[in-house]
Amino acid sequence: MKIGIIGAGAWGTALAIHFARKQHEVTLFTETENDAQSIRNQQENKRFLATFRLPENLKIQVVSKEIAHSELILAVVPTGALRAVLRDWIYPYAAEIPILAACKGFEQQTGLLPHQILHECLPQNAAVGLLSGPSFAQEVAQGLPCAVCLASENFAWIEQLAIQLNSPSLRFYANNDPIGVAVGGATKNVLAIATGVADGLHCGLNARAALITRGLAEITRLALALDGNANTLVGLAGIGDLILTCTGDLSRNRQVGLALAQGKTLNDILAELGHVAEGVYTVSEVVRLAKQLNIEMPISSTLLELIQGQCTASQAVEKLMGRTPKVENT
Repeated sequence: MKIGIIGAGAWGTALAIHFARKQHEVTLFTETENDAQSIRNQQENKRFLATFRLPENLKIQVVSKEIAHSELILAVVPTGALRAVLRDWIYPYAAEIPILAACKGFEQQTGLLPHQILHECLPQNAAVGLLSGPSFAQEVAQGLPCAVCLASENFAWIEQLAIQLNSPSLRFYANNDPIGVAVGGATKNVLAIATGVADGLHCGLNARAALITRGLAEITRLALALDGNANTLVGLAGIGDLILTCTGDLSRNRQVGLALAQGKTLNDILAELGHVAEGVYTVSEVVRLAKQLNIEMPISSTLLELIQGQCTASQAVEKLMGRTPKVENT
């Protein structure tokens, strides 16, 4: 299959490496010609995924109308940049080519999820969907076993695509609930920051388990309020992605939480990180939606207060633990 991947960050590069190894015709499109030339010359993406040599059959070039030669497009950019990519490159040249968004989060101001942005920007495209699930770029680039899901309202297409892309090292599951998949993928980043804070404060493994479990309850409430399916949240894009991101040290969002627990400022943390941590930009939208939909998301709300400097990390934990007892299954 001819696959065009827009976005040469860690995840886009890892997917490009994987699919090229599986003998797909893959082109990784970069933002600038300098970026493309640098990656070609070094045969690795030193900035975002160092030490992983690129397969010789992987093409690297600046994003252009050549994207129109693809049979499948992966948009692997931050959610905040997705609309611009669709407007500037996909709509003019490749508006009806099947496309997957491999990003997680809510668009600021609109509150739209990635697949909803695809529908809005590409209204004539009958094959749009999401690639999501528990996946660290480094491990996919290594060829270690991984399972993710492909989600679309066009289930016949996404089911066939999962079969076409499936391999022994990267297993794809088809899903017909893009809302549940997108909400799980977006909100787990918020909970990963919160778990990182608790771990950074040495609150213990009991606290970590409680945060993950109650975090899943928050994610499920939000997904259901947006017409998602509860079953999705006990799958790869829900609890699977939540566990990985909350506990894995390769998680950028977890690293943000650990640094917040040390008293570092958010600006300094993001500067040191050098990568996008989607949870930082997602938490305000999650809290706004929770208020709009009249649902309780205390972990997310308290984390937003911490990020905005309204409380310290220790005060955030005290606030959560001091809440009035609730019935668990509500």
